[in-house]
Amino acid sequence: MSASESTQPGFTDQALIHRILKGETPLFELLVRRNNSYLYKVGRAYPFNHEDTQDLMQDTFVNAYTHLAQFEGRSSFRTWLVRIMLHNCYRKRRKWNTTHLIASGIGEEMVPVFFRTGDKDTNRTVMNKELRLVIEKALERLPSDYRMVFVLREMNGMSVSETSEALQISPANVKVRLARAKARLRREVEKYYSADELFEFNLIYCDAMVNRVMEKIMAIPSPPAG
Repeated sequence: MSASESTQPGFTDQALIHRILKGETPLFELLVRRNNSYLYKVGRAYPFNHEDTQDLMQDTFVNAYTHLAQFEGRSSFRTWLVRIMLHNCYRKRRKWNTTHLIASGIGEEMVPVFFRTGDKDTNRTVMNKELRLVIEKALERLPSDYRMVFVLREMNGMSVSETSEALQISPANVKVRLARAKARLRREVEKYYSADELFEFNLIYCDAMVNRVMEKIMAIPSPPAG
């Protein structure tokens, strides 16, 4: 089955999950392709570079596959997947804080590494050094709570209710944080870039991630249907 089929109406997330739980494991590829860019942007909103974010994405997809029978459909699959990614990011950040960052005097509010000087990440979409500095400075000043809401709502296109569920905050808090994030970012950033251009997960990375995840899960017994 080709990746293009993932957009066909008959292949809803729920329908795919049902078939995967019945033993059609290769269909999990479609779920990976549909959600790659969402997870990538979540990972980059934390202080993780391109390579670390891909590792977190792989872990998240494998976690989702092995616990697929536990997905009850009360929220969207994307929201459920984002919550797993957030949990993995949080655990990794705590591990970093304990083993590396506390000793160097860096606290919880760490500077994002989205466009850090010397980073060999090839997934930058800014057009020049000047614009890169504008974005970097704006994001550094944005509190992490506001930054994450901005990423989920504006860059990942999640609804208020989905964001509320993913971050486990009230819908009112989602709206307040987003409004404050936009107030800080728009004047400096949005006149230069469109939100979906900030952290793109290009097709070359998408295919590589699909291969990584599918290689892992094909070695795992099919998840029980429950």
